[in-house]
Amino acid sequence: MTTPTLHATPELVTTAWLKTVVGDRVSTTLPKPGTDGTLSWADGGFVTHVVTGGSSNIYVPLRTPVMGVSCWAVNPGSQKPPWGQASNLAEAIVAACLDHPNISKTLLELPGSYPGVQIKSAYTVGDPRRIPDDASPYARYDIPGLVIAWTEVPP
Repeated sequence: MTTPTLHATPELVTTAWLKTVVGDRVSTTLPKPGTDGTLSWADGGFVTHVVTGGSSNIYVPLRTPVMGVSCWAVNPGSQKPPWGQASNLAEAIVAACLDHPNISKTLLELPGSYPGVQIKSAYTVGDPRRIPDDASPYARYDIPGLVIAWTEVPP
């Protein structure tokens, strides 16, 4: 039995690219609180993402998924959400998209046996927006569409 060839996925690529922007505070879901109720990400915030659309090119191996991105911050000792911290994460992502000269030079290694990817471009299709009315100490800013165009790097 042969081992199937692994291919990069939008979630893997987005996680890897966002880590170059905001550090190791990225996943598809928020981390659960620790056994003592503490949130490991409370000091710096956290970024989650989900595929919301996009397409692949039918002639060349170019992927352009559209990702919904949420930037989270929390103030565990208060009911006042830290809106500035969540906004700063979102704006850092927007600023990274505007760093055109460096984006196309970005090669990302993915975990395990997944192939590396070459980032061709990254841009947002909407400005970050505050998501109000959460009764908790969580602050959230959403970027409605982050497009990261990429191709797999041949082994």
